[in-house]
Amino acid sequence: MTKGTYAFTTPIYYVNAAPHLGTAYTTIAADTVARYQRMNGREVAFVTGMDEHGQKVADVAAEHGMTPQAWCDSMEPAFRDAWEMLGITYTDFVRTTEPRHARTVQKFWTDLYDKGYLYKGAYEGWYCVHEETYYAESDLEKDEEGTFVCPDCKRPVQLMASGEENWFFKLSEFQEPLLKFYEEHPDFIRPESRRNEIVSFVSRGLKDLSISRSTFDWGVPLPFDEGHVAYVWADALLAYLTGIGYADPDRPGEFDAAWPMQYHFVGKDIIRFHCVIWPAMLMAAGLPVAHTVFGHGFLLTKGEKMSKSKGNAVKPADLVRAFGVDAYRYYFMSDVQFGHDGSISLERMVQVYNNELANTWGNLVSRVFNMTKKYFDALVPAVPASLAGAENPLRDEAAGLYAAYDAAMEQVDFTAAAAAAQRLAARANRYIEETEPFKLAKDPERADELAFVMYNLLEAIRILALYFAPFAPSTSAEVFRRLNLGDIAQVDDIEAATAWGQLPAGNLVETGDPLFPRLDVDEIDLEME
Repeated sequence: MTKGTYAFTTPIYYVNAAPHLGTAYTTIAADTVARYQRMNGREVAFVTGMDEHGQKVADVAAEHGMTPQAWCDSMEPAFRDAWEMLGITYTDFVRTTEPRHARTVQKFWTDLYDKGYLYKGAYEGWYCVHEETYYAESDLEKDEEGTFVCPDCKRPVQLMASGEENWFFKLSEFQEPLLKFYEEHPDFIRPESRRNEIVSFVSRGLKDLSISRSTFDWGVPLPFDEGHVAYVWADALLAYLTGIGYADPDRPGEFDAAWPMQYHFVGKDIIRFHCVIWPAMLMAAGLPVAHTVFGHGFLLTKGEKMSKSKGNAVKPADLVRAFGVDAYRYYFMSDVQFGHDGSISLERMVQVYNNELANTWGNLVSRVFNMTKKYFDALVPAVPASLAGAENPLRDEAAGLYAAYDAAMEQVDFTAAAAAAQRLAARANRYIEETEPFKLAKDPERADELAFVMYNLLEAIRILALYFAPFAPSTSAEVFRRLNLGDIAQVDDIEAATAWGQLPAGNLVETGDPLFPRLDVDEIDLEME
């Protein structure tokens, strides 16, 4: 029986470039949540997609000698292929150029127009094309030459003072409602450092937001004013609604089941859009606000944010070729604390791979499965009745694992969840050293003891496969297959499934190649962009 819908999103990613480590990081995090919540009995609504409108996209398309639509179409395979490579199990992939999304945008802003939250006016201010954002002069920074630059991307900004009339959203009316909402919902913005930043920003005052453009037509037309298209952020944020069936007659009941969402997972560089503009839009529309916006940190190499321009960027596909998909996913979720900037390096990736995956988890599986083949003809032994109540440190370790793991996953603390699973894996390896099954096997009088030890180890591996599944799904599926347990993806009650003693005696155990062969950092060659 389902526990209800668990809904969340990644950002709708710009199509000016192919997916990189940063976009992959956000998307893997969302997929880890998706996989866990399915195992926890939830229906999952996981929305991602492509942000295809705006001046920036039009400019990139022109640079490539293509129409904006042709450029966007050419980028779709890059995103879909990347997510397929990384095992991403989204439920809806929204392209903002789709007719269904245009219907969402037009309905939403028409509703706000009818409610009196929009007015027409002229805007004058500093505009950053890269960030698609206007800034007050007081918010700008200066480069070494004294030129005003964007405070976020550090690129030069343009003074937009053409007198163009745009439609404005009365964002300023929501300053006090937003501050009250933040106070009443302290978990709306996570981590706390992001929350403090947003509260400070809103407390300084809000200006009304331009939500339309008439100087170009690459956007969703606004039905109440011919010649105006929705500003890119007034368009892209609404993809979260499109992805769960908002105003879609072909998806009855889906929106009501999925909204408000549990999480929006975003990079900290776009948190203002999601924590200021977005909740104000929802309040104006009379819709509940999403439960939490989680603004994760940047991935850093040698203390700098990775970027192609700095020559310190690595493609996800290159890391997958070097480490495999599961190891890639596991490293970024377990070793980089979600919510903080994370310092990454090839050396650290190899260290985590060898210590936690090859030596601890992978070695455990290989040793135990090989011993099962050697001592029990590759069949799971039955627990002797005389030892059913005997001291069992692995059962004891597993008993408290679900509570710790579930609490960590509910807080999207992937590092703590992975560490909880690793504690059982490490304890199982120590158990081998303590019990010495290779010595027990030499004494026929200790056959029952050997059966007890081996069953405990195999059962611990079964349970570990379940806990590692959100992080390393292919490997966990392979362990289940080798234990002759069927499809791990069918598990929909992880609490019940991880209760001790469910591995059937007599199951055939298949040995095979190591799950994670050890790696030598000196043999890995990666090109930096």
